[in-house]
Amino acid sequence: MYARDNDSGATSSQEQPSSAQVETAVEAFRMLSDATRLRLMWLLSSSEYDVGSLAQALDVARPSVSQHLAKLRLAGLVETRREGRRVLYRARDSHVRALIHEALFHADHELSGAPRHN
Repeated sequence: MYARDNDSGATSSQEQPSSAQVETAVEAFRMLSDATRLRLMWLLSSSEYDVGSLAQALDVARPSVSQHLAKLRLAGLVETRREGRRVLYRARDSHVRALIHEALFHADHELSGAPRHN
């Protein structure tokens, strides 16, 4: 913890997450540590897709996309809905969408040398 963190008005619950919170976050990061899954989540954070559309967009075999989506769904990062015979996938909620966007925006800053945000 840094001294400047105490000035932010953060409460002790914000400073010390529970073990369950940490384990859940670790599992989410574990799921996102795969390049294909991160690319899938980037697409799913802005729209709904079926497996075929995702496979085509990423140029990845359908069975591979299906396996990745199953893992993301089990981890609670993706949800589905049926539309006729198709199953559509999307990022589960705004927290997941924000996590994906922030991770990739951070990477963009690292690669481009853009100034850091405070």
